[in-house]
Amino acid sequence: MNVSAERSQAIAPPAGPQSARQSAPQSPQRLAGGLIGTTDLVFFVVAAAAPLTVLAGIAPFAIGVGGASAPAAYLISGVLLVLFAAGFTAMSRYVRNAGAFYAYVARGLGRTFGVVTAYVAVVCYNLITPGVAAAFGYFAAGHIEQRTGTHVPWWLFSGGCVVVVGVLGWLKVTLSAKVLGVALVLEVLALLVMEGGVLADRGTAALDPVSFDPSLLTQGGVAGMFVLVIGAFTGFEATAIYAEEVRDPRRTVPRATFIAIGFLAVFYALGTWIVMGAYGTDQAVAAARAAEGPDLTFTAAERFVGVWLSDSMHVLIVVSAFASALAFHNAAARYLYALGREGLLPRRLGRVSGRFGSPGAAVVVQSSFNALVVLLGAVLAADPYLVVLMWSNSIGVLGIMAMQALAAVAVWAFFRRDRRGMSALRVVWAPLLAAAGLAVLTVLAVFNFGLLTGASDLVNALLLVPLPLVALAGFAVARHIRRTDPERFARLTEVDVERG
Repeated sequence: MNVSAERSQAIAPPAGPQSARQSAPQSPQRLAGGLIGTTDLVFFVVAAAAPLTVLAGIAPFAIGVGGASAPAAYLISGVLLVLFAAGFTAMSRYVRNAGAFYAYVARGLGRTFGVVTAYVAVVCYNLITPGVAAAFGYFAAGHIEQRTGTHVPWWLFSGGCVVVVGVLGWLKVTLSAKVLGVALVLEVLALLVMEGGVLADRGTAALDPVSFDPSLLTQGGVAGMFVLVIGAFTGFEATAIYAEEVRDPRRTVPRATFIAIGFLAVFYALGTWIVMGAYGTDQAVAAARAAEGPDLTFTAAERFVGVWLSDSMHVLIVVSAFASALAFHNAAARYLYALGREGLLPRRLGRVSGRFGSPGAAVVVQSSFNALVVLLGAVLAADPYLVVLMWSNSIGVLGIMAMQALAAVAVWAFFRRDRRGMSALRVVWAPLLAAAGLAVLTVLAVFNFGLLTGASDLVNALLLVPLPLVALAGFAVARHIRRTDPERFARLTEVDVERG
């Protein structure tokens, strides 16, 4: 079967028995539906992005690399992702599957590419989660030592984070949404108070329009800056992962996706702009490139509001890391569940908790993997932030960017013959523009990978190897299934698919 034939088969209408199966009552092996609303979904997505961690930990680094144009870079990245979301959410009307990228690519480009994407997605989301748990331990241990002088190993806090996140992931998904909501509101409030303090003191002088001068985007370091900036949005695509569990997915998924991207773009751009304005643009860039760069946001909070806010933000960055770990854990577990349900991973992973409707078996496996990575980091005495977090998350972010580019092409292919009443702008031009932009950023990320990891060229080369190897493994699995069991191959992604 050629690729065109495979793609046509991927979007063919289901047979009668499949339709009957979709309309049958919810089975014990399906996630509990109708639990998540728009607000809950926004909490999942924005909490995964960890806005306090971005503005306090990543934005100063982006300023140091790219200079004064960092606020504009966040807005430009937001516009690119809105273009991606336009087609992504249009396709969500017709594909409703916890495998998200896997199902989208399979429906648009054929099941072989879908299986390849599935394996890459599992690796990426599962690597990000223990990395963020390690960051939680790093921040928590550092805060305790700074306040009390007592040294507690980071891995004890990270281990506790893994356990609590696993328990919350096992329980009803709405509980996770409530926890994430509280954490998100607290960190956003702290940042808004800091920004208010700067504006109250410096007024419009804190809002230097030079940051949005287009000519700055031609200066050196801008390519690397965009790699850092686009990574700050990682996790917004998870809205589609919860499509099986939301109320009214046709409205909830698109609404939550656009709200999340819009909020993050504006919040990051405004926050970075005001942090720079707290010092003056040139002074902020110089400070970001100096030893005090990592403390840029905390120092602004202390100077313009008070020590209490800086101290509170140091506590809340721990909360932010926990919220991000929980959000990515939920996403990773659902990918494991989706692939287990379809037999692309052990079918036991497709088991659902009968009491809570959560992907119970996948939660256990994902939590065990988190614990293993944390334990390995402890045994090897690896730096929890510079090694466990940065190395694992750099691989994950790069893979997700590549999958976003491929998913954008898949959206275009899905609607190429039949736009289903939607505008060409939404399902043709927006996906193509997004695919081009994301592909460029993915290539830039590969060439600037050392900027993300801080590692040597040899280590970077070794860290880049797993993604193509996993992609090749996915390709081999897909070809094997297609050759030995074509009927099973034809049924891939048909579970929980909703066509309009």
